[in-house]
Amino acid sequence: MPPMLLTALVIVFVLVMLVRSARHADFVVWTGIAMLLVLPARHPDGSIVRGVLDIPRAFAGLANEGVVTIAALFVVAAGVRDTGAMQMLVNRLLGAPRSERGACHAVVWPTALMSCFFNNTPLVALLLPVTDDWARRYRMAANRLLMPLSYASILGGACTLIGTSTNLIINGWLVAGGYHAGLGIFEVTPVMLPIALVGLLFVVYASPALLPLRRPVFENLNDAREYVVEMQVDANSELIGRTIDDAGLRGLPGLFLVEIDRGGEVLPAVSGNVRLAQGDHLVFAGVVDSVVDLQRFSGLRPATDQVFKLADSPSKRRLVEAVVSNTCPLVGRTIREGQFRTIYNAAVIAVARNGERVRGKIGDIELAAGDVLLLEARPSFLEQQRNRRDFYLVSQVDGREPVDERRAPLALAIVAGLVGCVALGLFGMLQAGLLAAFGMVATGCCNASAARRAIDWEVLLVIAGALGLGQAMEVSGLAAYLGALVIDACGSSPLALLVAIFTLSALLAGVVTAKAGAVLMLPVAQAASAQLGIALMPLVIAVMLAASMAVATPIGYPTNLMIYGPGGYRFSDYLRLGGPLTLLIGVLGAALIPLFWPFAT
Repeated sequence: MPPMLLTALVIVFVLVMLVRSARHADFVVWTGIAMLLVLPARHPDGSIVRGVLDIPRAFAGLANEGVVTIAALFVVAAGVRDTGAMQMLVNRLLGAPRSERGACHAVVWPTALMSCFFNNTPLVALLLPVTDDWARRYRMAANRLLMPLSYASILGGACTLIGTSTNLIINGWLVAGGYHAGLGIFEVTPVMLPIALVGLLFVVYASPALLPLRRPVFENLNDAREYVVEMQVDANSELIGRTIDDAGLRGLPGLFLVEIDRGGEVLPAVSGNVRLAQGDHLVFAGVVDSVVDLQRFSGLRPATDQVFKLADSPSKRRLVEAVVSNTCPLVGRTIREGQFRTIYNAAVIAVARNGERVRGKIGDIELAAGDVLLLEARPSFLEQQRNRRDFYLVSQVDGREPVDERRAPLALAIVAGLVGCVALGLFGMLQAGLLAAFGMVATGCCNASAARRAIDWEVLLVIAGALGLGQAMEVSGLAAYLGALVIDACGSSPLALLVAIFTLSALLAGVVTAKAGAVLMLPVAQAASAQLGIALMPLVIAVMLAASMAVATPIGYPTNLMIYGPGGYRFSDYLRLGGPLTLLIGVLGAALIPLFWPFAT
């Protein structure tokens, strides 16, 4: 089989596997690398060579400057988060909104500004629960704020080199290939900033019209993010023999007693005069903030065997809300089959999906990415799972995690030093990132253990592997072939080529994530620019624009999937707002990119 055909088949295999499921993306990408290393390929002269890639090219991504820089910035972000520095800024900026549009302004602009200098994924992980609580406090629909929050982090992050890992990866590719000495921290800002500003205005003013209104709990309980929670009356409970009304279990704010399961007999539409008995299972429907109130009733516990099997006493457990990620190993399996309690030492009390209750026995519920779980867990669960890939978001429901805010100014000073050193040309991005990461650990803003956990190894492996696939596209001639096809479709117009590269990059980013799409499109852009005899940089910036502003699907960017469950969104919601926004970004990019990066070589 010719090397080009073999490479094409392997990349199609990788793309199909990523589209079918983003779980274990690192395994999928590196399976493709292994295939390109060992499968035989027949060259035009008839000779057979084992592997399209040699070992140095296959593993070059692991030493890529962008990959190492991203690892360092994960540690920097952990230091900022653990000191509460971001929380301090947010609390001062949000204030009290006078309208829904005012609230959207209050969320969008600070988020976009902070995202210019902080990686947007940990930023949204921090801001999501804060924004959700803020929306509830002022009786606003959270779904009108969470998608603008995600989009603001994406658009703002694209404005600088360090705002998003996608920009760093593209910069690393340019340096490794000898195409550029390295972009400055603000070199892409003249193009990205105007596009981001227009895009943010579009989000603020178009989201009320394009996003369906889902009322908060104060106005319509059925439309809020609800759980069904089953509570059991203990053998020694003081509630035994008391009526529902006497026990105070009716009329709880945000909670509704749906039914009582008594020894297999279901009592629906429960009257307030029904007396409680030992072993009764009380089924409540309500929002997470109200579910916490059930914990106050002595002798009433979650009716799931998982809770009773936990090693810790109830006084040492916490109520935790967690959003299941698409890389969680239990996705597609039931809670009982996946042995959730054994793996995480946490009990699932209830599950919400797309803003709606998931009915049925807890153990029989099959988990899906974006599910919001209500858990009883040890306090250490928050620290252990916060930086791992099984959950997009882990937050304590009944209290804020303690942080040492005394070091917050120091953490912000380290970040300011990082930006200043790169902006003034004192250090390159990699050197400044490593120094900042060391500074966070050395000053106690982030301990060594938290620094190790903060590094998202799966993301780094996916990026490094995708760079290897890009190398295979180049050496096999596949990139040149695809570049020729694009040129044939566009003719000799450089602007048409730029639009085509942007469109293909946006489509790839929407189905296989922004980083993978960018890495696969860069060799095609390079080959197309060489064949048409134009400068490479306009096409590279087009790839960067499409990939770093991937807003049309929840798959394109991790922050989009993080808000999927908490916001009660559907896939169509992203197309509704993100589709027109992507079109707007493309039009503005086609107008601005040639002004700052001319096509002439």
